[in-house]
Amino acid sequence: MALIALTLAGCGRTERPVSPRSRPAYQPVIGPSERETAQCFADLRALGVEFEPLPDRQFGPGCAIIGTVKLLDVGVPTTNLGAVRCGEARTYAGWARNAVGPAAYQILGSELARIQSMGSYSCRNVAGTARRSGHSIGNAIDVGAFELKDGRRISIAEDWNSPDPQVRQFLRTVHASACKRFGTVLSPDYNTAHRDHLHLEDDRATFCR
Repeated sequence: MALIALTLAGCGRTERPVSPRSRPAYQPVIGPSERETAQCFADLRALGVEFEPLPDRQFGPGCAIIGTVKLLDVGVPTTNLGAVRCGEARTYAGWARNAVGPAAYQILGSELARIQSMGSYSCRNVAGTARRSGHSIGNAIDVGAFELKDGRRISIAEDWNSPDPQVRQFLRTVHASACKRFGTVLSPDYNTAHRDHLHLEDDRATFCR
C-alpha cells in the first residue's frame, strides 16, 4: 500500500477516478535515446547553462521523467522549475536569454530580473481530454509572469490585454518568439485554461495560439 501511495503522490494533481473500462490504455513512456540526451547535455554546457542531470523514473501510466535535468542557471533566474526534459531545457534557455531578456529592455526599458514559472513536470491530462499533457513527461513549462529590475511585474493573467501598449507589445513579442522556438505554444488567446500562463512545449509540432 505504501508503494501505491508513493506512486500516486508522484503524479501531482488528483484525477477523477474512472472505471477500468473507460480508463485510457497509456503506453510506457519512451524518452530520448542515451545518445540524444548526451548530445543535449553537451549543448547545454556549450551554452553556459548550469544544470543537474536527473535519474530516469517512471511514475505511473503515461508519466515519467526520462532524459531530464534540473536547471540551475540559464542566465535568467526562473522560479518553480522541477524536472525538465533536456531538449525543452535547451529551447527554454535560448528563449529566456535571447528573446525575453532583450524584449524587456528594448520595449519596457528595464532589464529582466526573473521569470516566474508555474512548473514543469506534472502527471496530468490535457484539460478536458483523456490524453496526457506534455507536462507528464517534463516536456513543457508554464510561464506566468516576468519581473523587471525596476520593480514592475508583468503577468499573463493581469496584463495580456493591458491598457499599456508597451506591455501588450512585450507580451506579444515574447509569445511570437516562443512560437519560433517551441513546437506548441498556448496563450490566453487559445482558451480559458491558459488565461494565466504561456504553455511552452518542445514537441516538434507547429501549433501557436
